Amino acid sequence: MPKESEASEDELMLNRTFPLGPIDPNRARFPCCIVWTPLPFISWFIPFIGHMGICREDGVILDFAGPNFVCVDHFTFGAVTRYIQLNREKCCFSHSSTAVASRDGYRQTEANDMITWDDALRKSTQEFQHRPYNLFTCNCHSFVANNLNRMAYSGQHGWNVVNLAGWMFLKGTWVSKTSLVRSFMPFAVLLCLGLLVGSTNFFIIWIVFSFVLVGWFVVGTYCFRNLIQL
Repeated sequence: MPKESEASEDELMLNRTFPLGPIDPNRARFPCCIVWTPLPFISWFIPFIGHMGICREDGVILDFAGPNFVCVDHFTFGAVTRYIQLNREKCCFSHSSTAVASRDGYRQTEANDMITWDDALRKSTQEFQHRPYNLFTCNCHSFVANNLNRMAYSGQHGWNVVNLAGWMFLKGTWVSKTSLVRSFMPFAVLLCLGLLVGSTNFFIIWIVFSFVLVGWFVVGTYCFRNLIQL
C-alpha cells in the first residue's frame, strides 16, 4: 500500500514539472495559458470584453463556442491577441483532499481522478459539452472559470467571469504590437467618429451601454450567485 501511494505522488510531481513547449503564436500554441481575442462589435465598444479560452499542456486551445460545443484547436473568433501563462505548481488538484472537493461542489470521485492539468480540462470540457450557451449567463469566461475552480488554481475556488476579465485586461501579455493595434483600433475609430458626429450624445450612450453590460456581470456574479453559471 505505501508503494502505491508513493507511485501516485511521484506521478503527480512528474506531471507538474514536465517541461512545457514554447509559446508559439504562429502555430497557435500556448501551453497552460488563458488566451483572449476581441469579440466582433462588443469589443469595439468595450475593449476589455472579449472571447476567452484555456489551453492544454501541449498548447492546444479549448474554448466554449456554442451550445453543447467546446472548440478544440480552433479559436472561434480569430487569432489570440493576449495571453496569461499559468503555473502548474499553483494548481491544487488534491486527489486525496475531501475538503477541496466538497467546497467547490465537485464529486470526490472526480477529485480522486484528477492528477494533471489536462485531466482537469478534460472534465470541464465533458461538462460544458452538455451545457447551453448564453452570452449573459453561461459563456466562454464561465468555461475558463470552471477549469480554474476545478483545479483550485492559486488555492482559490472563487474564479468567475468578472475577475477573469479584469485579470486578463490588467495582466495579459500582448502577442505582438499588431495584436494590440487590432484589438483597440476599432474602439479608437468608433470613439473618434462618435465624438465628431454625435458629440456628447454619443459619449453618454457609450457610458450607459458600458455601465449596463458590465453591471449585469458584476451584479449577476456577486449578488445573484446562480445567475452567472460556472
